Amino acid sequence: MSLLTLLPFIVLIGAMFLMTRSAKKKQQQAVEMRNQMQPGSGIRTIGGMYATVKEVNEDTVLVDAGPGVELLFAKNAIGAVLTDDEYNRIVHGVEHDLKSDADIVPDDASSLTETDDSAAPADDKAVDLGKKDAAEEPADEAAEAKPDAEPKKTDGDSEAK
Repeated sequence: MSLLTLLPFIVLIGAMFLMTRSAKKKQQQAVEMRNQMQPGSGIRTIGGMYATVKEVNEDTVLVDAGPGVELLFAKNAIGAVLTDDEYNRIVHGVEHDLKSDADIVPDDASSLTETDDSAAPADDKAVDLGKKDAAEEPADEAAEAKPDAEPKKTDGDSEAK
């Protein structure tokens, strides 16, 4: 057999080797993360439940999911061990801000669009946008319209749909 016929098999074996190696690395990182759990750590289960570790055993973890609610999970069911800041932000809504002296951005843009009174227009009339309903047109304009004039063109609005 020539080298050209063996090349696809070599590439396939190399790809399989790289995939299994990255999977083993991810498994090893997950095992290390689960071994770092200590009582008081915040966790997220693979089902998406957030809780606090109460006790760590060989293959199981006892977690406190709320007042008076203790649950026993397998260590493999722990999806992530969270930092204290991340756990408090997600569960309790507490934002730990390292830049406490920085300017606070408002939740809405109303304070950004406020203007001085001197820049406000002098009259408080409604702004005419150029569109009028047929009922709002004065009678003298309707009388001035020529019956043989071409119909007005619209901006693509069509009543027939």
